[in-house]
Amino acid sequence: MRRYVLGRVAVAPVFLFVILTTLFVLLRVLPGDPVTVALGGRLSPAQIASRRAAAGLDQPLWVQYWEYLSGVVRGDFGRAVTDPRPVGRIVADLFPATFELVLFGMVVAVAIGFVFGALGARYRDTPLDAGSRLLGIVLYAAPVFWTGILAQLFFANRLGWLPTGNRIGARMPVGQVKLTGFYLLDGVLRGNWTFFWDALRHLLLPGLTLGLVIAGVFIRMVRVNMLQTLRADYVEAARARGVSERRVVFRHALRNALVPVVTMIGLQLAVLLAGAILTETTFSWPGLSSALVRFLNNRDYAAVQGIVTFIAVLVVGISLLIDLVNALIDPRVRY
Repeated sequence: MRRYVLGRVAVAPVFLFVILTTLFVLLRVLPGDPVTVALGGRLSPAQIASRRAAAGLDQPLWVQYWEYLSGVVRGDFGRAVTDPRPVGRIVADLFPATFELVLFGMVVAVAIGFVFGALGARYRDTPLDAGSRLLGIVLYAAPVFWTGILAQLFFANRLGWLPTGNRIGARMPVGQVKLTGFYLLDGVLRGNWTFFWDALRHLLLPGLTLGLVIAGVFIRMVRVNMLQTLRADYVEAARARGVSERRVVFRHALRNALVPVVTMIGLQLAVLLAGAILTETTFSWPGLSSALVRFLNNRDYAAVQGIVTFIAVLVVGISLLIDLVNALIDPRVRY
């Protein structure tokens, strides 16, 4: 176990180094520099030169590269050109909204995937199995923005049950309640249940939309892995001993089918954190992905570099965590 953990911990910085180097090179290959591209035509040449010097863009490339890597090690993701806040402050302000949305969507997706995938495998080639497979295909193929628009039209506009967008109602005292940036958690910690339920109402539509779209992946994966484990010898031995079918399915087979599913959960979580752009845009969700789109539209590549760097660090960290969790679940991984 120790050798496995040390090996994964040693490899993670190498992957991160390659990703950060590639990102640095790609952004430097673009014509111009971040200050000139974002503010050219709005400031005088002297002001542009001053901004470039302040951002260190007048330094040689190797100096910029060293400052970039050393800044990442220190937790400094640079400064935006079109926003007075450092990128680290932007991430700290907006990441809780994205993480709350993605985590809620992941819980929905995993719950749907495990239930329908396990039942489909247990009742193979029955109408229930056919229905679960059809559901997985439909959810997997449905574009997230299309699903989000339909959800807004039906649940918000026609029924009036839920709000169409934003993270909280305009009348909620956000400044008085906000503590961690995670509104559901803040509502609980402050004991303000009106704030909590309002935040939950705003989270339901985008969270369910995101969860339904990725649930198709888990339905298909859980079903396939369950079918493989249900044919295993130890499952037949458990049945021969008179173990109830429910215990065979959910205690023996499902547990051993978890390893690839846990890996997929981690990968999907990383992907969603990096790419919940369409969901945040459809529901006007003030998260990190919508800020990334705004900076791209403003051609603020310095801010784009900082946000993408943070996402890269997060993805590598999640991948490392998933490797360690797999080793704890399945002893075969670490031998």
